[in-house]
Amino acid sequence: ALTLFVPVMMVGSAHAGGLELTVEIPKLSVSEYHRPYVAIWIEDKDKKIAANLSVWYAVHLKDQEGEKWLKDIRQWWRRTGRGLDMPLDGVSSPTKPPGANKVEFKTDSGPLAKLAPGDYTLIVEASREVGGKEMVEIPFTWAPGAEAVASARGKEELGAVTLKLIK
Repeated sequence: ALTLFVPVMMVGSAHAGGLELTVEIPKLSVSEYHRPYVAIWIEDKDKKIAANLSVWYAVHLKDQEGEKWLKDIRQWWRRTGRGLDMPLDGVSSPTKPPGANKVEFKTDSGPLAKLAPGDYTLIVEASREVGGKEMVEIPFTWAPGAEAVASARGKEELGAVTLKLIK
């Protein structure tokens, strides 16, 4: 699995009101294409799960058939996934098409509501049937009064991943 690290650059000051994340799913020219399963989470400096942000998988398959493949998002599964009851309200959603996929998380509700100020790592992991696996990591500081932008790029299953902390 490929892991990329990119430092965050602070660009201003204001109360952090949320997180915008853009995850690019590359369009691949392969004979059998399947949309990747993707897990997005935040770990603290001790590598403990601070927040599960999103899990993209085949949520609409009969008899929760899509859930049996979640274990293929290996790092997420080992660290937190196997202990969750899926689908997880506000976290589970269908797989995304190739292109830039934007998701937003607000501080007043959901997984960021209880995130304490500190140093964290955003992790995006993708796994595709008849394809590969890839993980991108972006370290960042979550602090009231700061905005930040950071990005990293995968090589196969993930394209550009951009993290933006917003007022």
